[in-house]
Amino acid sequence: MKNHLAVLAPMLLISATPNVLAASVVDLSVKGLITPVACTPSLSNNGLVDYGKISRQDLSVDKRTQLRDQMLDFSLQCNGPARFALIMRDNRDGSAIVNSEIYYGLNLDNSGNKIGLYSLNFDPASTVVDGWSQVYRTDSTTGGVAWSSSSSRSIPIGARSYLGFTDMAGSSAGPVAIQNLSSRVTLETVIAPTSELDLSADVQLDGSATLDVVYL
Repeated sequence: MKNHLAVLAPMLLISATPNVLAASVVDLSVKGLITPVACTPSLSNNGLVDYGKISRQDLSVDKRTQLRDQMLDFSLQCNGPARFALIMRDNRDGSAIVNSEIYYGLNLDNSGNKIGLYSLNFDPASTVVDGWSQVYRTDSTTGGVAWSSSSSRSIPIGARSYLGFTDMAGSSAGPVAIQNLSSRVTLETVIAPTSELDLSADVQLDGSATLDVVYL
């Protein structure tokens, strides 16, 4: 009986060893593509929109107040044709009074109240690309895996959706290669009701966002 147990013990140990080893390793792959193409975006007035001093009397006590729209010239120049999309990152994340990827925050007042929000809108009709006769926009909520049918309607740029451009209407093939793009973009800003703000001191509008070029 003892001999029988002595033989079984090493057999069990050997058969279990491969399973232990298989569960103790994992593979890591690092991939990417370095491309010689580079695109440089720019905004007029260094991307600064200043509303100056706003009197509380010009704001609604119990409703949101939309300030006058502001225009900025946007341009993007590449050293060669490139497929790309645009996306914007909110540097004041969590401070917009509406929770949506197309709205960006104006930071908080002295009591931690949300001041308002803004959006940046692209209009294909105000956009010029290379020698195209007309520009259409297309967007992707899947990180570029699938694209919406291209359209001439304006759209706010999102924090989680890619915005690209094509020269074909109704195309879902995504953006096409572009070398030079220029557009006039519209900034829309909304201030929270004054009843929801601490106006015992000046309230500083302090919106900040980063517009990123994503190479496809």
